[in-house]
Amino acid sequence: MSLAVRVIPCLDVDAGRVVKGVHFENLRDAGDPVELAAEYYRQGADELTFLDVTASSSNRQTTYDIVTRTAEELFIPLTVGGGVRSAEDVDRLLRCGADKVGVNTAAINDPGLIERIADRFGSQVLVLSVDARRERGERHTQSGFEVTTMGGRKSTGIDAIWWVKRAEELGAGEILLNSMDADGTENGFDLEMIRAVRREVSIPIIASGGAGKVEDFPPAVEAGADAVLAASVFHYGKMTIGDVKDALRAAGYTVR
Repeated sequence: MSLAVRVIPCLDVDAGRVVKGVHFENLRDAGDPVELAAEYYRQGADELTFLDVTASSSNRQTTYDIVTRTAEELFIPLTVGGGVRSAEDVDRLLRCGADKVGVNTAAINDPGLIERIADRFGSQVLVLSVDARRERGERHTQSGFEVTTMGGRKSTGIDAIWWVKRAEELGAGEILLNSMDADGTENGFDLEMIRAVRREVSIPIIASGGAGKVEDFPPAVEAGADAVLAASVFHYGKMTIGDVKDALRAAGYTVR
């Protein structure tokens, strides 16, 4: 029997408030993270992801008190990312109530961080967050997808498909694959990117970026995603978690 597809709302947090923009720019307020987390739990979310979207770019620690307050409202797995730079940061987040921790920029700067976290806490704790887009300009990657950092503002020239394979070898337990081209556009997930990653890794893939309507979710699973993640469509009430699960069920997928 296939595993149930997970539906995961994402809270992008900046200065203690949930925000949402397009391509991580022009952020607008979407509410209180603790209140939203509690609402998504009531709606039947399978997990919750909490990303401190400016932690890396403004070089500050994730807001630990909000993580603690959010974790107190939930009885589902909570993944926290943003500004995680060391195994000690992971330890502190787990003590605050996180179940999994997302790493992105710090792992690119120091791939050994993936290994250290996996060795100390287990691969199941480690989610590699990948902000990937179709390459632009002079740099040419083999796959045509490159990794970006700083919320898509900085190009790395690293081949996204090579990077997810390397991360799996180092011990990452899951890939949060965010399409920067699709992020916030509500034009649907980047199915080509999902398929390209699925061909190369065996660990779970969470598809992120581009959800605009319930019909967008089943194709992402068909392309190879094990879980689907969205933010603004839930925050602004365009659909509920239940609506997405109904659409997945109607398409023949198992949901919780």
